[in-house]
Amino acid sequence: MADEVAKAQSAQPGGDTIFGKIIRKEIPSKIIYEDDQCIAFHDVAPQAPTHFLVVPRKPIAQLSKAEDGDAALLGHLMIVAKKCAEQVGLPRGYRLVLNEGPDGGQSVYHVHIHVLGGRQMGWPPG
Repeated sequence: MADEVAKAQSAQPGGDTIFGKIIRKEIPSKIIYEDDQCIAFHDVAPQAPTHFLVVPRKPIAQLSKAEDGDAALLGHLMIVAKKCAEQVGLPRGYRLVLNEGPDGGQSVYHVHIHVLGGRQMGWPPG
C-alpha cells in the first residue's frame, strides 16, 4: 500500500502514459474488450481475484479535467465495465474505482476505471 501511495504522490500529469502504449499495442496486455472509444484489460498488479481496467482511447488526464463533451464517453466506460464484469464472471458484484489526483491515489494520468471483484469488498475502502 505504501508503494502505491508513493507512486501517486510522485506521479505527474502530462506526456505519454503506459495506457497510451497499451492502446497503441506497444505493450502487450490481456485485453477483455475494445471498441473505438475504449479498451478494457486485466491489471498487471491485481488487487483482487479479478481486477481489470477500462480506459478511454481519448487521453483525459484526470476526471477533474473532463469537459461537458466527455459525458457520453464517461458513461460508455461505465457500461463497458458492467459488460466486462458479466463476461469475466462477477455475478455477485464488484467495485468500480476511479482515482483522482495525488491524494485520491492516481498514479497514471489517463482516466481509467478499476473494476475489482471475486471477493467481498471491505468498507470503508480508504
